[in-house]
This record gives sequence, C-alpha cells and structure tokens, in this order.
Amino acid sequence: MKALITGGRGQLARALRAAAPDGWQVVAPTRQELDICDPVAIGRALQGAPDLVINAAAYTAVDRAESEPDAAGRVNAEAVAALADACRERTIRLVHYSTDFIFDGRSGSPYRPGDVPAPLGVYGRTKLTGEQAAAGVLDNLVIRTAWVYGAGGSNFVATVLRLLRERDELRIVADQVGTPTHAASLARATWQLAGQDARGVLHFTDAGVASWYDFAVAIQEEALAAGLTERTVPIVPIATADYPTPARRPAYSVLDKAETWDRLGGPARHWRAELRAMLAQLHESSNG
Repeated sequence: MKALITGGRGQLARALRAAAPDGWQVVAPTRQELDICDPVAIGRALQGAPDLVINAAAYTAVDRAESEPDAAGRVNAEAVAALADACRERTIRLVHYSTDFIFDGRSGSPYRPGDVPAPLGVYGRTKLTGEQAAAGVLDNLVIRTAWVYGAGGSNFVATVLRLLRERDELRIVADQVGTPTHAASLARATWQLAGQDARGVLHFTDAGVASWYDFAVAIQEEALAAGLTERTVPIVPIATADYPTPARRPAYSVLDKAETWDRLGGPARHWRAELRAMLAQLHESSNG
C-alpha cells in the first residue's frame, strides 16, 4: 500500500510518517518538492498511483491570513479543491484536515460534526471552503482537529518554552477554551480511521479541555518535571480583550469526538498525558 503525504516538512506530516503502519510505503514531499497550489505538480505526484493521499499541508498563520486572504485561500481552499478533484479522477482516497476555527465559539457544549459552521475570520473561512471541497467526494475523510503541536514544530508549546527562557513573566489568554492535540496522537488516529475506510467529517482531538492559560501552565510544570527548564516564571491569566490580535478567535471550540472515539475503540488520552510524553521525547532528543 502506498500513501502520499503533503506538507512533508510539517509537524503533522512527520508524525504521520513515524506512525505509518507496517505494510505502508510512505512518500512525504516537502512544499519545495510538491506545491499543492500547482495542479501540474499534483498530477505528477499522483502518477505514482498511491492508494491514499493525506493532505497535511495548510496555511496556518491565523493572524497573517487577515492581511493575506488570497494566499490563505490558495492553500486552504483552491488547492484542496484541485487535490480532491485529482484524487477523484484517479479513484484515490483523500484524507484532509480541518479546524475548530470553522465555528464561532458561541456554543455552550462541544461542537458535533453536523453543527452549522460560522467562522470568524479568514483562516476559518478558507479552511471551511477546503473541507467542503474534500468532503464533497464520497470516499474522502475530513478530520477536524484543534490546537495541534508536536516536537520540532512551530506551535504554542514551542513558543511557550522559548518565552519561559526569555521572559520574567508570561501573560496568557484565559477566556478561550479548546483542546490541545499532540500531532503523534492525531497521526495514530488518522491511520486507524483510514484503515477502517472511514469517510465524511469526523472530529479528533486529545481528551479534556483547557484554556490557553491552562495549557501554558501545564507546559511549564511538565517542562520543569522533564528537565527542560530550571526556573519558574509567573504566568498571568488575561482576557482576550487585553491581547488584541488581527484575527478573532472562538471563545469555545471544544469538539465532540463521540463518533470518532466509538470507531477507535475508546477515547484518546488526556491532553496533559500527551503533552508529558511529547516533552519527555523532546528532552530525550536534546540530550541524545
């Protein structure tokens, strides 16, 4: 079995390669090797006749998207539509990732796959357009996820670890709630769902909920325990209004994973356990 993973240099693509089941031959070209915005390049890549394409490429700069809507749209919407069409023409299954940011955050309970989207910004709108294009093909699978981080990636965990070294105090938003998701956990779930021929739109994150403030506090505590940092820095909870950004973000973006967890045979591990595992891996690699 052959799988093509786009965005090969990203944290999720690397996790997918590491988690690939036995029997799968995986190719994960970088953006320089495969620009998904280039239909000709997509056609050439699919000449290798993969059984599965996993699109781990995306424009994820949420704030920058507000000033670069065309760039975000090309990657998150237009390219996904072209990739979905190319896969459909060749009867290749596509797995595509979407985001909790397609919702407006006004719900009082976790968002279900069938809930009506209402994105607040350019990033969410472009991701919604892309997921609709991918989900429009019968056999494809769209996985909505949230707050993804992984070792070696550019993400919230890496940012907090850096700031803990550089600053004497951190001020972190405490009134936006979601669920951190380890890229390795998402990768394992992806392969399991793909192996079940799951299709349509499903939700996956790690278990539990947190604010960005909760997440930052946990990062510091787990980093201290893992030996990645040696000092305790005060972390102050602040309101979204105290930290204005170009893009509006949902105040509550917890996803309902019940259907996915039924397929996987049980819930994912709690986000804090996954964070602890990731930081232990980071400590081990930094001392290897």
